[in-house]
Amino acid sequence: MLTGFDLLLLILYGLLMLVLTIYAAHAYLMLYLYRKNSARFVKHILPIADWPRITVQLPIYNERYVVERLIQAACALEYPRDRLEIQVLDDSNDETRQIALKWVAINEARGINIRHIHRVNRTGFKAGALRAGLETAQGEYLAILDADFVPAPDFLKKLIPYFSADNIGVVQARWGHLNGDYSLLTRGQTIGLDAHFVLEHGARNSSGLFINFNGTAGIWRKSAILSAGNWQDDTLTEDIDISYRAQLAGWKFIYVNDVVCPAEVPAEVYGLKNQQYRWAKGAIQTARKLLPIIWRNRAIPWLVKFEATVHLTNHLVFPILLFVALLSFPLLSIRIQYHETRLIFLSFLICIINAFSYPMFYIYAQREIYADWKRRILFLPVLLAGAMGLSVINSRAVFSALIGRKSAFNRTPKFNLGATKEHSWKGKQYRSRFNGTVLVELVLIVYLSLALIYAINNLQYTAIPFILIYWLGFMFIGMLSLAHAIKP
Repeated sequence: MLTGFDLLLLILYGLLMLVLTIYAAHAYLMLYLYRKNSARFVKHILPIADWPRITVQLPIYNERYVVERLIQAACALEYPRDRLEIQVLDDSNDETRQIALKWVAINEARGINIRHIHRVNRTGFKAGALRAGLETAQGEYLAILDADFVPAPDFLKKLIPYFSADNIGVVQARWGHLNGDYSLLTRGQTIGLDAHFVLEHGARNSSGLFINFNGTAGIWRKSAILSAGNWQDDTLTEDIDISYRAQLAGWKFIYVNDVVCPAEVPAEVYGLKNQQYRWAKGAIQTARKLLPIIWRNRAIPWLVKFEATVHLTNHLVFPILLFVALLSFPLLSIRIQYHETRLIFLSFLICIINAFSYPMFYIYAQREIYADWKRRILFLPVLLAGAMGLSVINSRAVFSALIGRKSAFNRTPKFNLGATKEHSWKGKQYRSRFNGTVLVELVLIVYLSLALIYAINNLQYTAIPFILIYWLGFMFIGMLSLAHAIKP
C-alpha cells in the first residue's frame, strides 16, 4: 500500500503535469487562432506623400565588434535626409566609445544627422538610455535597433506606412538570423524565435490580444511612449513592460511578418544563458507588475486576460520542468513497487502526449516561412533538448523575480558572426565564464543517468524516452557550458 509520502509525491507530480498541460494547450490555442484569423486580418497601409520625422535610436553598451556595422547600416537607411535623425545611445566604458565616435564623425561629415550621446553612468540600463535619448529626439516616430541588428535600406519606408491610424502606437518587424546556420546552438534558437514571431505574434495581432514589442526592429510613435508612462527600468524586459502599458492605455500594435530585420543569435552558450535569464526574469517581473491591473480591468475580455497571463508567466514552465526531472527517480520507484499505480501513470502519459503541441507549433512556423522547412525541422530536437537544459538558469531567473531580488541588466555579447565560421566568438572579449549553474547541470546529468539505468534495468520502456530527453538536454547545455568555459 502506498505510504503517505509516496501519495504526496504522486499528487505533486499530478499538479505539475496539469500546469504543464495548460501551457502546452496554449500552443494549440495560438495555432488555432493563427489559422482562424491571420489570413483575414487586414493591415491597412497609408500612402505617404510627406514622410514624417523619425529618430533611429541605437542603444549600445560595449559592442566593439558590431558597432561599426550597426552605425553603417543605420546611415544606409533610405529615408529623406531632412526627416531622419540617428542617435547613438552609447553607455560604453571601453574602446566601443572611440569606434562609435569615429563612425559618427565620418557619417556626420557626409551630411547625415547623427549624434553620439554618451551617459556617464548606466542608470536604468537600456531603458534609461532610451529615456535619455527621447528627451532630445526630433522625430515623431522612433525606430529602435539593437547592436546586433542589420536593417535593410528600405526598412523604415516599409514600416512607416503601417501607421495608418492615429491609435497605432507600434509597428514591429520579424527578426531574421544572420548566423542561424552557424552551429547546432544557433539552429535551435532560430526555430524557437521563428515560432514566436510567426505564430504567436500573428495569432495575437489578428485576434485582438495583447502583443509585445520585441525591444528592437520596430518603430514607436513617440506619443505612445509618453502616454504609456515612458520607458521604465523596474523590470529587465522594458520592452514587454511598456508594450502592455501602452495597450492598456488604448494603443494598437501592428506586426508585419513580411518585413524581416536580421540579427545575430547567441553562438556562445553563456551569452544565451544571459539572454534567457534576462527574458525569463523580466517577464515574471512584468507579470507581477501588470497582471493585477489587467485582471481588475472589467473592459478587457476574459480571453485577452487569460492569454496575457499565459504569455507573461510562460517561464514558470522551466521550474516545473526542473521539478519533474527531480521527481523522475522516486516516481520510477513508486511505479515499480506499486502495481496499483499503473492507471495513475497512464493518466500522466496523456498529459505528456499533450506536450506534442510544441513540436507541431514549431514545425508549422517553419513551414509558413521557409521553402526548405523540411530540412530545418531536422534541428527541432536541438531546440527541445536545449529548452530542457536551460531549465536551470531559467528557474533561477523565475525564483529571483518571484522573491523581488534586483539584478543588473547583463546584455548578450555580439561578435559580428555570420552563417559560416569565417568569424568566431573564441578569443574575444565580453565572454562570460564558468558559473554555478553548470555544476547543477552536471549533477543533473549524473542523476538522470542513474534514473535512466534504473528504468532500463526494470524494463520501464514508457519512462525511458521521457528521461532520455531530459538527459540529452542537460548533457547538451551542461557539456557545452563546460566546453565554452575553457575555450581560450
